[in-house]
Amino acid sequence: LAALAFVLYPVFVEPASHDGRRTRRSGARDASEGGASVEALREIEFDRQTGKLADGDYAQLKAAYTRQAVADMRAADARGAEADAARRAEESRARGVPDPVEVAVLAYRQRRRECADCGPRPEADAVFCSQCGRYLAGACQNCSAVVSEPGARFCARCGHTLAA
Repeated sequence: LAALAFVLYPVFVEPASHDGRRTRRSGARDASEGGASVEALREIEFDRQTGKLADGDYAQLKAAYTRQAVADMRAADARGAEADAARRAEESRARGVPDPVEVAVLAYRQRRRECADCGPRPEADAVFCSQCGRYLAGACQNCSAVVSEPGARFCARCGHTLAA
């Protein structure tokens, strides 16, 4: 019974690495590493070397599993990049530094005119809303007074010529 336990012990218990942590077996890889596809590539390589798989079938399977492994690894890299960007943005917010993307979006929104019903318009120089046709109120560049009358050529407050 002791000999049986000694023989079966490595099958059921993961081996420890040199630093004392448990290591993962090759079959228990994360999906983020492309583990299933990489493991399948190893299997078909082994099957070809042992003569169980024809060269034509090997080429076809290798191409399919290689594409899948590359796609899995790229997806894992993209997830890692997204997580890294989110971490950097959180660190910037914690330090009180505004996120450059948020600053750019806010600057873009400030340049756009806005319809009371439809919201910001995609056209920077729009006078009327492209969705509902309503006049888009603007502001005088000189005194920042709100200009709400359609077709106004001069500011009612300071008389400055409005952009056409």
